[in-house]
Amino acid sequence: MTRTGRAAVKLRRARRTDLDGLDALEREIFKSRLFSGHLISRRSFRRLLASRSATVIIAEADELAGYVLVLYRAHSNAARMYSIGVAVKFRRRGLAGTLVAAAEKDAIRRRCTAMRLEVRADSGGTIVLYERAGYRSIGRAPGYYGRVDALRLEKLLGKEPRQHL
Repeated sequence: MTRTGRAAVKLRRARRTDLDGLDALEREIFKSRLFSGHLISRRSFRRLLASRSATVIIAEADELAGYVLVLYRAHSNAARMYSIGVAVKFRRRGLAGTLVAAAEKDAIRRRCTAMRLEVRADSGGTIVLYERAGYRSIGRAPGYYGRVDALRLEKLLGKEPRQHL
């Protein structure tokens, strides 16, 4: 159990029975046209929940409060944090950071030495969250989000972050 704000939050691996909640949460969190074309479909969530190459961790506080999705590739030492989201009413309580840490812990358990992700280049608050967690820029993906670039970030797991001068 983790305390974030007013409610105790429990983290656990998502199950098939969480499909309805994940689907609804995805639509709530990413309903903005900024993320058009980047929503995870119900069908994809169903497949990911059954996949050995993915981990979906959910946060519950009497209801689904957030999730993080991590993808793994065979013969790769890098995990990919593909998506993370926190329900509007649970934001600004540290839950995103808790989910990031849980994703990293899962990647370490699976013997990964790095976590990578993409983030909208215009998402200042989210970029600060990742930087505080030790992520550093390793590149840019032009037009990844339509007209907006993505920053590619990486964190070395189990080591001090690389120093960029």
